[in-house]
Amino acid sequence: MPTRQGSADGAEQRGLRTRVDSAKVAGRASAEAAVAAAPGPDGSLAAPPDLTAAAFFDVDNTMMMGASLFHFARGLAARKFLTATDLAGFAWQQLKFRVGGRENQQDMQASREQALSFVAGRKVSELVELSEEIYDELMADRIWAGTRALAQMHLDAGQRVWLVTATPVELAQIIARRLGLTGALGTVAENANGVYTGRLVGEMLHGRAKAHAVRALAASEGLDLRRCTAYSDSANDIPMLSVVGTAVAVNPDQRLRDIARTRGWEIRDFRTGRKAARIGLNSMLGASAIAGAIAAGLAYRHRDRS
Repeated sequence: MPTRQGSADGAEQRGLRTRVDSAKVAGRASAEAAVAAAPGPDGSLAAPPDLTAAAFFDVDNTMMMGASLFHFARGLAARKFLTATDLAGFAWQQLKFRVGGRENQQDMQASREQALSFVAGRKVSELVELSEEIYDELMADRIWAGTRALAQMHLDAGQRVWLVTATPVELAQIIARRLGLTGALGTVAENANGVYTGRLVGEMLHGRAKAHAVRALAASEGLDLRRCTAYSDSANDIPMLSVVGTAVAVNPDQRLRDIARTRGWEIRDFRTGRKAARIGLNSMLGASAIAGAIAAGLAYRHRDRS
């Protein structure tokens, strides 16, 4: 008869296998969506194509200042797709990430539930159109020039360049297209006849799921991962950074900086001390302002009912 500890260990192992399987499903789905959406070769590369090498860039705080999903949520809130409470939730998660420098599984699950709550029942075409508008309004001027130059370096060498992000794949592909990159690996939300069902295919493209997506894309496109390069700011992306031949820490959090030094990975930091402090302060002020607005709104409603 199994002991209580043995049963607990077995349950933990089953849970781990489920998470790994879910990450693999998410990775494969993201790779399939990326290949389907990416344009074919058009002869525009500055150098002869290097078909077995590619570069993979994280988006949030690597290619773009701040979190793309938070900027997206701000744009949706301005269009009344989200409530002030929804946006405050995004702001709080962004603030925790800024101050703590890490994400955790509980936060990722909360982000997943929030994301699904506002896309369920909406048309894919509607979200794509909104993504185009919101990119222009809130994201275009937040691209790190230094990281963009690194991506261009790979393009000039004839290599393909892919974004890899937990952001919805539709938004990720728009960011990639606007930057002149090959395409994007992102979180795939299930849709039926062009309408979101409120379920993800696998899970959010985060942590190990990113590594699975990169492997799946490499297998599909004939890439030699030993000749590929990956860029990220977060220790959460160590699985992705570890599957390629060259890993680069960009604007790294402290844990990734320490690991990069230990493993001999290159470190690129495009932030000045003043800029890093300003970005963090803006996030905190933004969260405070949103919280204040909600409190004021609740107080007004309470007074109105009195």
